[in-house]
Amino acid sequence: MTSKSIIGNKFVNQQKKLSKPFNIFDFYSDMEKNNILLSFKGAITGDLISAIIELIENKLELKNESSKVKKRVFNILVECLQNLYHHNAEFNENNEGDMSVVVMIAKNIEGYSIVTGNLINDFKIKSFKSKLKEINSLNKEGLKQLYKTVLTEGKSSASGGAGLGLIDIGRKSSEPLEYGFDPFDENYSFFSLNVKIN
Repeated sequence: MTSKSIIGNKFVNQQKKLSKPFNIFDFYSDMEKNNILLSFKGAITGDLISAIIELIENKLELKNESSKVKKRVFNILVECLQNLYHHNAEFNENNEGDMSVVVMIAKNIEGYSIVTGNLINDFKIKSFKSKLKEINSLNKEGLKQLYKTVLTEGKSSASGGAGLGLIDIGRKSSEPLEYGFDPFDENYSFFSLNVKIN
């Protein structure tokens, strides 16, 4: 786990000028070099979630991944996108306009990384960090028991999920979850999450 944000600084500082003019061919080459399968920033919708899932399914098929790897990437991606969708809906209840989220999926030597980012109200950060630390402190069996306990107790969070999605992501991740919180304005911070599938 790292306290540094994976993508938060880039999001917060997006208005800074680039040191050289943007070149689409250089940008595409960088994405190819870094094996970025998908990179998105903007408002998230149900239709967009379906499109992302279909696109990644097709890309995994083209890479001839095993059914086990495909299933794990697919399951974690769905949970991550659902989390973004719920946070977006909650944000929109209290603010004007859609919240921008970030989704990036990359292939590396070890496997895959699913990176997501969204705004989170500052008053939720303490409990969110506590939940993430608990997830990272448990082994797979401990996470399985925690999932069952939360499911049995049925305590629902503001976004309606009781944290089950996050626990499930921890269960299916190959490594501890990497995350960070970067201040955005007086009320919100940008939360970034990196989930690794080896």
